[in-house]
Amino acid sequence: MKKETILLTVVTLLSVTGFLQAQEGELHGVVDLTYQSKYIWRGFDVFGDKSAIQPSVDLDLFGTGFGVNVMAHRANSSGFENVERWDYNLYYQNRLFGDEAYATNYRLGWVYYDYPDQPARGSMMAPNASLQELHAILSWPKLCPAGFVPTYILVKLWPSESNTFSGARSPFPGSGTASGFAHIFMLDYGLSLEGLLPDAPNQVLRLHSELVFNDGVGPVGNNVDHDWSNIVFGAATDFDLGSNFTLTPGVYHQITMDASVNDDKDETWATVGVKYEF
Repeated sequence: MKKETILLTVVTLLSVTGFLQAQEGELHGVVDLTYQSKYIWRGFDVFGDKSAIQPSVDLDLFGTGFGVNVMAHRANSSGFENVERWDYNLYYQNRLFGDEAYATNYRLGWVYYDYPDQPARGSMMAPNASLQELHAILSWPKLCPAGFVPTYILVKLWPSESNTFSGARSPFPGSGTASGFAHIFMLDYGLSLEGLLPDAPNQVLRLHSELVFNDGVGPVGNNVDHDWSNIVFGAATDFDLGSNFTLTPGVYHQITMDASVNDDKDETWATVGVKYEF
């Protein structure tokens, strides 16, 4: 509990400092609240087909490339308190190779996944599943023709404590740890809707696809196959509400290829989010 308190204090201080300095134009950020008809995380149906809300704050720390993001995943139904989660993400992002065709946007991040309704050190009756993650995100905006943007994400996930439900004390056969890798391959395309919506001449429909290879990452210590786990297709767009507010609806469909990640063959869900930029 001590580590979680220190982490939360650091994030809070960064947030407060950032909001104070934002008056001088030195900091930018986004406050977001998103509703999800299902919460699907890397193929896993976390809340069993129930809806969720996802509030978040993302702070760009004074144009340095460093940023902090705090995000919550809260179920709208009872019975999921032990798997509701807060994500604390510290990251650095920048760009390589300038205007070359192989120009690369990259982001390096560390995430602490905190389950606040679980004890710091769990038991079989009250397990703890807190996790940590390192990830690298590489994106190539000029590599493909006609506006297609490929992205690769490398994830390393491990339990925060070894003597926990997601660590060495996991009861699942053949597992014993949530530690492992994931490889996520994405392809995005921005489809211009110019002419279709006369009141929004710059409207763009963002088409998204991703393919996940799960190299043994189970979020609560379950035994996950080392295999291609799922593929996702989706579409989302932004509507400018004025005064720095944006409305973003989206719809997504997942084809599951590995039952150890998700028992359902297919998942379809919708999202709608409102964000404020400052």
